[in-house]
Amino acid sequence: MHRRLYVYYRVPEPALAATVKAVRTMQATLTAAHPGLQAELLRRPELRDGEVTLMETYGGNITPAMQATIEQAASALPQPRHTESFHPL
Repeated sequence: MHRRLYVYYRVPEPALAATVKAVRTMQATLTAAHPGLQAELLRRPELRDGEVTLMETYGGNITPAMQATIEQAASALPQPRHTESFHPL
């Protein structure tokens, strides 16, 4: 069954532009290498303590191996990253 991953984390507002660029590059590389993988980047509209919350979403055939590939590709991105998995109904 297909599932979706939701990965969220916070970054200081001054680091937002560089982080967005890095995430988009990573997601483009992943989706090019893995046909059927869908990726999106979202942000929470408000600041919290000078930080922005970002959320990456991934859909398609997210196997444990694909999740590990995503996590490895994101190892240089801001940490900690919180990952949740959902199955469609």
